[in-house]
Amino acid sequence: MFKNQYQGGAFVEIFSAQGKNPGAKWKISGNPSAIWKEYDKEVKGFVFVLEGSSQINKMQLPKEARQTLGLIQQFLTLQVFVPLGQDFSAELLITDLGNIKRRLYLSTVHKELSVTPLHAKIPLFMIKRKIWCNVCIDLVAFTSEIFRGAVFQSLDGIIISANCKLRKIFTLKNKPQDTAEEDGNVVPPAADKPTDGIPRNCQLSTDVPQVTQLLNLTEIQKPEKKCRSHPITMQETGPLINRKQGNTRSSKTQDVSHIAFGSKILGPPPSSTKRVSTRVSGEVTKSTGKQANKSCQLRSLEKGNEVLQNVERQERSFSPCTESLGQGGERNAHETEDVHENGENLKKNKTNCQIFAYLLTLESKIQFCVFLFYYW
Repeated sequence: MFKNQYQGGAFVEIFSAQGKNPGAKWKISGNPSAIWKEYDKEVKGFVFVLEGSSQINKMQLPKEARQTLGLIQQFLTLQVFVPLGQDFSAELLITDLGNIKRRLYLSTVHKELSVTPLHAKIPLFMIKRKIWCNVCIDLVAFTSEIFRGAVFQSLDGIIISANCKLRKIFTLKNKPQDTAEEDGNVVPPAADKPTDGIPRNCQLSTDVPQVTQLLNLTEIQKPEKKCRSHPITMQETGPLINRKQGNTRSSKTQDVSHIAFGSKILGPPPSSTKRVSTRVSGEVTKSTGKQANKSCQLRSLEKGNEVLQNVERQERSFSPCTESLGQGGERNAHETEDVHENGENLKKNKTNCQIFAYLLTLESKIQFCVFLFYYW
């Protein structure tokens, strides 16, 4: 469509909302009530309004797939007003020097850059909203940086999707001045590349709030760089690790809770050594109770026997010393007194162990009686 037209000037106008039927050359798809032309009081001129779903309501140039635009200037500018909290998309069909057609899909829906050999999904989370913005897309930079080794030749298709107000679309020969810096500072242009502003025929009136935003791969990745601009050193990671370990320890001791009687109680649950009485549904036979009680008695007797065996082993290990003292008679009187004291202590320990074993058996009998009384 523009291949045979002169494109050596400062700009080439592709679309304007002014005129009788500005959308005559465009293919408008979707709900007809979602795309219309209206007079904007702020701009003091006509604009095209696209609302609704960005996947359904869109306008495409050229109408037929066989036709191509043939735009060769480097910077494509969309003069749009994007509302807050709504999606906006723009799809560009470009051709490189190898006559390979590639697509650039810029959308606020995308969260990260996704690239295939013929297709690229580019996020637009940085686009300025609720203000008239001259979104300037660097076609040469996108083609060479996203598709490695590719060289931009021409822009052959444009698709604008909801939601936005669209006033003009045009291409620029030279790079415009970016006035949408977050810190309020304007980056000076490179010395070898001239920088011009928006042409007078495409400018909004001076009383309309507006910005010019230059988009390239560096600008899109700038939010990620800002997040990583402060590197974490070893001195910072040390206290962070210690804090994390301290927090995990304190959380284990303080934030532990358990369920008791149908309610949540702070603190650790009771130890597993304590017996929890649970009533099993159904009948409990007497034989099971007797077997359980017998096992308890056997365990208590075994514990008492083990204690007695240990005491007897100590006596046996000590008896050779007493025999040697009686036969030789060469030890001192102090040593004999210590031996008698140790023998008396062993006897006391033996009696204590017997008493302990008796108590264990008595406890098991009491438990057996309680068990029979409870389940009888």
